[in-house]
Amino acid sequence: MTGKLRKIGWITLLTIFGAGLVLGMASSPEGKEKKPSSYAPVVIKEDFATILTRMKAAKPGIMKRQQELLTMRYDLSNRPAQGVTMSRGKAVQEGVRVKLPAGMTWEQLAALTPEQIKEKDLFPAGFLPLPHPNHPEGGMLFPKFHINEIKKQTGRDLTRFDLDFDLPDQFLPEFPPPIYLTTRPDLGDAIYLTTRPDLGDASKGQLVTIMNHQDLFNGILNPKQLEGLRLLVTPFMQQQFNQTDDRRSELPSQGVSCFDCHANGHTNAATHLVGDIRPQEFRHRIDTPTLRGVNIQRLFGSQRALKSVEDFTEFEQRAAYFDGDPVIATKKGVNILERGSQVHFMAEFQALLDFPPAPKLDLFGRLDPKKATGEELRGQDVFFGKGRCAACHVPPYYTDNLMHNLKAERFFKPKMVNGRMASADGPIKTFPLRGIKDSPPYLHDGRLLTLEDTVEFFNLVTGTKLSAQEKKDLTAFMRAL
Repeated sequence: MTGKLRKIGWITLLTIFGAGLVLGMASSPEGKEKKPSSYAPVVIKEDFATILTRMKAAKPGIMKRQQELLTMRYDLSNRPAQGVTMSRGKAVQEGVRVKLPAGMTWEQLAALTPEQIKEKDLFPAGFLPLPHPNHPEGGMLFPKFHINEIKKQTGRDLTRFDLDFDLPDQFLPEFPPPIYLTTRPDLGDAIYLTTRPDLGDASKGQLVTIMNHQDLFNGILNPKQLEGLRLLVTPFMQQQFNQTDDRRSELPSQGVSCFDCHANGHTNAATHLVGDIRPQEFRHRIDTPTLRGVNIQRLFGSQRALKSVEDFTEFEQRAAYFDGDPVIATKKGVNILERGSQVHFMAEFQALLDFPPAPKLDLFGRLDPKKATGEELRGQDVFFGKGRCAACHVPPYYTDNLMHNLKAERFFKPKMVNGRMASADGPIKTFPLRGIKDSPPYLHDGRLLTLEDTVEFFNLVTGTKLSAQEKKDLTAFMRAL
């Protein structure tokens, strides 16, 4: 080979070798676009002081973005309904709060087909899935009033340094909520007599915690139930509240209790992300459901379809507390409950939690005509007739104990909203409607702030085309439940 040919040969070889390197990089793991992982990182690369400083600095901007989203979607003004309160007297908010697209009315919107609404992008933003205040981060997040009371009673601080709760207090359940027990029916008034066990509100207006549960319930519950209640108010390690550097509380934490979300066996509307969906942007925000009436329910979890309250109780501790990640649970200190002597006791107490009194309902869950108003009676007719509500919400407790898929994605194109991919929800459990006025906000993720919002949502999604008067009557009926 001549010198000239040798030179061309070397150039060719180098060119081929270089191209191979490029191709090799493209086909190697380093050269590919990184796939999302089902697992959270176990080893944290930043020290805690750096994480604290960085997330504290980012917090105002994150909360501002979430507040702008809520203001764009909803009318957040404080407009209590006249003469309508929750069980302990907190005002119920009235009116449709979801904002319509410019130039539309609810009647005009309901006259369109799902395809037309989707094509013209007219589905109200407030009907889209609601993101967590910081959806990429997620985690348990508590209203300020609950944080303050827990800190006052126990010294435990549920404040997150990176986030605050986002929905205004007027749209949340009353606090602390009353406790009604199936074994001690309410007499209509809160009667507390030392010689009788008729309790009315068994909490006596207090938030039940590790500090007062014995004083309130010793002598009322049997020893198994009392031990179950103790476990329900005992804090255990959790994803955001634990003793590792991978936490979202400034100081190492004892964790959270079941009743930090299900306050007094009801709810304070604390929020979280479901642990059973990946990737992160598809995880649903959770509006904590009430535990009232779990004794008549046969499915637990909005989509998990767990078959007993025992399964649900064990699942929460092992999985939901740690975003469904058993690796992280081990790292942070999972509390493994023993089925026979702990889970069973906790479930036995939960099964005592009753719905609030509904004095206008008869034994079959229908309105007593002698006690109900004309508006409520008309609303009952809509509920069982044109509104088709009773197809899923069957009396006397107004659930069919099944799951249904509303397929709301028929009305909109998938879109990313503050880190949450708004898309199909899938099948959701039929939650009981008994005592529903005590449990705002509504739907599994809390996207509907009032019962009026809920009526408009289902009127559009189910295509029932109710009149304005029928919607008003239907709302009045549900408040009587």
